[in-house]
Amino acid sequence: MLERRPPLPGIPTADADGSETGDVPFGALEHSVGIRDWLLGEGARIDKAERMLEGLAERLIEIGVPIDRASTAIDTLHSEYAGVGRVWTRNSGVTVRLFPHGSRSQDAYLRSPFATVHQTGDWLILDLSETPDDAYAIVPDLKAEGFTHYVVAPLFFTNGTQNGITFATKCPTGFERQHIAILRFIMPALAAVMEMRVLNKQLDHVLRVYVGDEPHRAILSGDIRRGQVTRIRSAILFADMRDYTRISADMTPEEAVALLNIFFDCLVPPIEGEGGEVLKYLGDGLLAIFRESGDDLGGAAKGALTAAQHILAAIDEANALHQFPVPIQAGIALHHGEAAYGNVGSGSRLDFTVIGRDVNLASRLAKLNRGLGEELLMSKPFVDFLWGDPVSVGTHVLHGFEEPMAVFKPKFLRPRKRD
Repeated sequence: MLERRPPLPGIPTADADGSETGDVPFGALEHSVGIRDWLLGEGARIDKAERMLEGLAERLIEIGVPIDRASTAIDTLHSEYAGVGRVWTRNSGVTVRLFPHGSRSQDAYLRSPFATVHQTGDWLILDLSETPDDAYAIVPDLKAEGFTHYVVAPLFFTNGTQNGITFATKCPTGFERQHIAILRFIMPALAAVMEMRVLNKQLDHVLRVYVGDEPHRAILSGDIRRGQVTRIRSAILFADMRDYTRISADMTPEEAVALLNIFFDCLVPPIEGEGGEVLKYLGDGLLAIFRESGDDLGGAAKGALTAAQHILAAIDEANALHQFPVPIQAGIALHHGEAAYGNVGSGSRLDFTVIGRDVNLASRLAKLNRGLGEELLMSKPFVDFLWGDPVSVGTHVLHGFEEPMAVFKPKFLRPRKRD
């Protein structure tokens, strides 16, 4: 927990109790209500947060609040960054900055006015002509750009996250009491709308990260009943790491997770680069699909084969750079058919599970890789969608399937170099 930091001497704060609402000039009250209603209506539905911030600033300027800069700092639940900052200025519009996870962002936060307002729960109102340069890291920059007054307000969301918004002006007289009152009047509506938008965005991101694009859209559209099944005609890619159990036997859990993450960094970008979707991570492997699009039935198979070739090349490169503790190999199977995922489980605990005959066949085909000493195998239904002549590796009975399957490998396991 951060140590409570008292306000700097000579720099007033405003209590966060809404007591200044009565200071809104009578002539500006109707317009202030209009901004509040815009936030709760149209502003809440704007597709991008940058546009909402810009729209808010423009409307405040229209009613006489001399805003030249406005910014927000929002805590996020994201796998790649810890927070997002947006800054609007009259001259430059809106810019966006992502704050990475780690100590660097935390150190920057501790030097910012947001740390103070989160500790005190109060607004911070800085007359920059009376504010020491070392008060906060941003103060020298604000002064250099000609700003005279700076207001920082905390935004505490109901989920416990600490966020904030700032306003700055270049007006020689700064923000007057009635300007602050207008800002305070609209703040509850602004906080509610921002929280709603942030939580919806976080829900969308977290679901996409953990269940994939299509399942996450299905969940958000209401497909959460047990037994619902979605079928997708597609090329199916199944890949896993060879000898993972042996390789990871003496590793700590942290080392094993690091190994898998490097491995998946070799797999996922090529899949997504060819338009594929990872439907499920399966321990040391994954299942991905490449959807058929329109009449181009061969496009899915071509994309899957290209992705598989680039996966093998990426693993070669990672091995050459000694990114793995020992050289790693993968087994990849390609099949074409119907992938299905459905809601399975009991009571209030369900999961999106990938199921179906063709998914099982792809999995069995991947297990055949080891016995044949091959890195990449393709089923007859898959090669039927390809141009060219793949290399036959015979007809094999796959475990759990009575009918033998003709199995092939491509002529080129890695991407062909251009002349």
